Amino acid sequence: MKKIFLIVLLALFTSCAALKQKLPEREFRGFWVATVVNIDWPKNGKDAIEKQKEDYLKILDFYDQLNFNTAIVQIRTAGDAFYPSDYAPWSQYLTGEQGIAPDTEENLLAWMISETHERGMEFHAWLNPYRATFDLNTTLLSEQHDYYTHPDWMVKYGKKYYYNPGEPAVQDHMIALIDEIVKNYTIDAIHFDDYFYPYKITGETFNDVAAFNLYKLPNQTIEDWRRSSIDSLIRKTHYAIKKEKPWVQFGVSPFGVWKNKATDSRGSDTQAGQTTYDDLYADPLLWMQEGWIDYIIPQAYWSIALPVASHKTIMEWWAANSPNTNLYMGNGPYKIRNNSDKAWDNKKELPNQIKLGRKTPNIQGNAFFSAKSLMNDHEDVVNILKRKYYSKIALNPSTPNRIGNKIAIPKIVRIHKTNTSVNIQFNGLENFRYGLAFGAKKSGKNQLKLKKLLRTKIPLSLNSITLSNTILKNKKKIALVFIDKFGQETQPIFINLDQIVPYD
Repeated sequence: MKKIFLIVLLALFTSCAALKQKLPEREFRGFWVATVVNIDWPKNGKDAIEKQKEDYLKILDFYDQLNFNTAIVQIRTAGDAFYPSDYAPWSQYLTGEQGIAPDTEENLLAWMISETHERGMEFHAWLNPYRATFDLNTTLLSEQHDYYTHPDWMVKYGKKYYYNPGEPAVQDHMIALIDEIVKNYTIDAIHFDDYFYPYKITGETFNDVAAFNLYKLPNQTIEDWRRSSIDSLIRKTHYAIKKEKPWVQFGVSPFGVWKNKATDSRGSDTQAGQTTYDDLYADPLLWMQEGWIDYIIPQAYWSIALPVASHKTIMEWWAANSPNTNLYMGNGPYKIRNNSDKAWDNKKELPNQIKLGRKTPNIQGNAFFSAKSLMNDHEDVVNILKRKYYSKIALNPSTPNRIGNKIAIPKIVRIHKTNTSVNIQFNGLENFRYGLAFGAKKSGKNQLKLKKLLRTKIPLSLNSITLSNTILKNKKKIALVFIDKFGQETQPIFINLDQIVPYD
């Protein structure tokens, strides 16, 4: 009986420990907001601006409640723009007609970034670099579209037109676009998706032979030449971003399978019909090795045990093959109860993928495609995620090449305490994203854990922060920590509130 009692006691202890699992204090929690054909937002390009704003805020608020910290928003879908641009016409998915500006004096993209930052989230500007049109109906294109202004850049393939990645002028055009965005907006990252060379269509050939013959190196195959063209854009994008704003990240979300093991012993144990390296002519392993990207989000939109492309197998492969960069996994909640793979009927499939990722070394978070997938359905899945995996906030991971760098601590200039709040003014807040306020012990060693947070991600306005007495909860001592633009945190600044004389 004693032995049985001990076994039961151990089981109860283990169960309680599992329920009280330690949540990561730093973790990427992203969601893709797809704008092409109005997948996620806006619901209709002809909607009034106020309706579009309202719908965008609904997306932010939903994921804010889930303690997500990154919005990946598509601002270029197919040769267009969701912002005033010198290089592309307004998107029809924003205004209902390509080339027509929205009916507002306000810069809508700047507003979106501001609202995202106000919730303590990063804004990653998502661009599709090479898709020129979404179909062959070119009569709907603006006269400003590159299809008309640069027809020599276009390649018809399947039911779309694409930019020819091998044309140096196309690369220069893309870099000018990126430079325009980075210079004019307070984004946190530039983000590319998986569309490099288009997914192959049986019986069709991507007609870039003329460019290949003109620009190839001696003895270079067309496959290697195509990969070198994509490499060139990635390298140039990296340098363009870092030259202008070194803290702005560059991330890519490639198709989940680099190569199958059957064709290359270095590949994953999968049987994918197409692969990133052989079919899309993209080599993210090289980009990571060279330090050209800050993070990578492989799109592994399959169930954990799918035989031909297991999420688990792919995740473990990337975890072992992602040097010099942050690795996050792309998950596909759009498949929940909507896929021939019946594993997605299980409400725990997506939560189990998150659980598995947290147990896998080198994986630092996840991104969900797409934003609307969990918003109007699957409440049971959302409840599991909220209760077990996202019950607490998490800070974004630091940019990999900045980890360990010393950062200056802002200096307090003045503390103004009233009967309702404390206002603290600083010198040197311009290099920081936001602040964190912790409750601190009056004496002894201070352990600044997220569970002791009084206020999360405090906006930094005019080199000052304000904390209400409601937040402070009669605390005698607090600690402030600031997060810089690279995601690094300062040493804590301790403030004894009971030593400050209040005045009106």
